[in-house]
Amino acid sequence: MVNISHEPEAHSGRTRVIVDFFICGVQKGGTTALDSFLRRHPDIEMAKIKETHFFDDESVDWTHPDYDKLHAWFDADRSRRLRGEATPIYSYWPNAMERLRAYNPSAKLIVALRHPVLRALSHWRMETARGAETLSFAEAIRPPARARVRAAANGAHRVFSYVERGFYAPQVERLLDLFPDGQVLFLRTDAMWRDLPATLNAIHAFLGLDAGPAVERRRVVAIETDKSAPLASADAERLCELYAQDIERTQARTGLDLSDWLDPKSAYHEPME
Repeated sequence: MVNISHEPEAHSGRTRVIVDFFICGVQKGGTTALDSFLRRHPDIEMAKIKETHFFDDESVDWTHPDYDKLHAWFDADRSRRLRGEATPIYSYWPNAMERLRAYNPSAKLIVALRHPVLRALSHWRMETARGAETLSFAEAIRPPARARVRAAANGAHRVFSYVERGFYAPQVERLLDLFPDGQVLFLRTDAMWRDLPATLNAIHAFLGLDAGPAVERRRVVAIETDKSAPLASADAERLCELYAQDIERTQARTGLDLSDWLDPKSAYHEPME
């Protein structure tokens, strides 16, 4: 059973609410669907909204953070065993995981990893649909456009980081430097779609819970995007080559078999996409 007795370091006026687990990565990795599935479990209370964006909020005074702003998204009476929150930018955003650890070093973390080429394409489609991006995908993943990320504060950009967020190894290594292996669960997004019951059972077991009710396998997205522009083979090959060493490092640290991601053809086959 997950420890639910820990609370943040004392600050005057803080409530006793505590969030036990976080879906902290990755963006466009199926986290909206996963959040919706976990809401069905009778022993889980998810935040009232997906993506509270608490630990990546640069307006917070992180020398004296007001955790009540996070806790306001949960019921105070704790009628369920566990509380969870899903903000997938945490694994990527500078200092977010360090802030999360300061809040609850006993927290359990769930990280869904999607093929980095498909993750980048889905991210670009989302920003295009929102009107935030006007470049083609081929343009957006090349060095001149990627300079927008390098020029951002701390070298991280919320919108244009199509390629950068797909370098999973540094994110994974940072997580495992901050939290023990037993508190972090890595999974492949496509595995969730291929066998949703097995994936949810693994997550429930990781959280120390009994299996939840059966959940319908369905596509759940935060924003609908236009998928009419196909992935060009030149772009798939370019990105797979760029990610190759990172994929091998990520595989070694997570224990997941990611060897198929080294083949550009793998970027054209994904369930529920």
